[in-house]
Amino acid sequence: MKKILIPTLLTGVLLTQVACNKEYLNPSTISQSQAVSSPDGLMTLANGLQYRYTTGAAGSVLYASTAGAGLTTKEEFVLNAGNLDEVNLTVGAGNVSNINSVVVNLWTKSHLVRANAELILANTNVVSDAGTKSGIIGYASIFRALSLGTLGLFFEQSPITTGTNVPFVPRVDVFKSAIATLETAATQVASAPVSADFTSKIVTGIDITNTIQALIARYALFAGDYDKALAAAAKVDLTKKSVYNFDDNTRNPLFEATFGNLNVIQPTNVNLGLTGALAPDPADKRLAFLTKVSSNTAVAPVVASAFYTANGAAVPVYLPGEILLIQAEAYARKGDLANAVIALNKVLTKTGSSTDTYFGLGAALPAYSGAQTADAILLEILRNRNIELAYQGFRLEDSRRFNRPGPGATGSERNRNFFPYPLTERNNNTSTPADPSI
Repeated sequence: MKKILIPTLLTGVLLTQVACNKEYLNPSTISQSQAVSSPDGLMTLANGLQYRYTTGAAGSVLYASTAGAGLTTKEEFVLNAGNLDEVNLTVGAGNVSNINSVVVNLWTKSHLVRANAELILANTNVVSDAGTKSGIIGYASIFRALSLGTLGLFFEQSPITTGTNVPFVPRVDVFKSAIATLETAATQVASAPVSADFTSKIVTGIDITNTIQALIARYALFAGDYDKALAAAAKVDLTKKSVYNFDDNTRNPLFEATFGNLNVIQPTNVNLGLTGALAPDPADKRLAFLTKVSSNTAVAPVVASAFYTANGAAVPVYLPGEILLIQAEAYARKGDLANAVIALNKVLTKTGSSTDTYFGLGAALPAYSGAQTADAILLEILRNRNIELAYQGFRLEDSRRFNRPGPGATGSERNRNFFPYPLTERNNNTSTPADPSI
């Protein structure tokens, strides 16, 4: 990014803009120097991270990552042809331009949250209470990591700092930067548990300690560091939940802008667009959890349910099943097929009751009985990632990582590999690489 403008506060919510040189401040709000000069100011800024990352209907990172991955991999489809940018994502290839609003929002909003998180992390020296500092560092680190992780899912390269004509780094290094931030936060939180003062002033829902480890596991898997992924996954308490909370004022963007109506995007079908070797077992109870029959089947056969049923419905930051599938995949890629199957079976056989998974998402299927080969086990792991993590924005990354048929190939399961870099970045950063062909 060429320049991130100074964050401003408006009714307690962090707002940012992108431009070249000038600083624009709301005269009724406090300045950056005031915001970062006290623990309370930093906590107010921290609350703004989640707001910017999750809310704002079609403009949020949460919406853009779901649409970007889902439409590119046939997980979802567009109901209204008037939503041209979303339609172009379903066509893919050269139809996805560098002014596509979903692509631009993925890039711009992710970098805004990253830059704001870095501003908070750079000013924690004003916090004297160790537990409050742990909360601030942990929370800001989570959103820096989520932002970088999102960029790594959709773009071949990205800057990981803010400045003038900052260089791009390969996506593996983007994931590694996210991991490094999380590891530093984990050390801080371990040395001083998060204070009651922090938890009383921050938006509720995110379990900092477990989320840090869950995200380390996620991005270590994507970076190919299977030992680190396994070590972090083992530290996640799967009985605890971590969610983005919403209400009627700060609304669930995927209900408000997408799944809550029959005008934008819905699941492709009850099988979540999966066919052939990846088609789900019809007895899989997750399908009924994730979809329901549409009120207008002429427009859409099914609509998404799960975590997108109301303005105030909470959305998981990670799912327990994701952690189990990270373990299964990491073991399989290390050649430890026995442990891979043990972790996979925990996903296949969980019933969805409160005794085995917090969110009620259970397959209730028999244990794995397929071939005891890495290829067969990895295929089953991919099938379960596609179902367990539906609408979570991972399917494009998973399709590439598992070497599924890509653009132009027979039986293609994705229409692009990576997105182009937004024109706003290219016009303001001479370090911007050439766009990927597809």
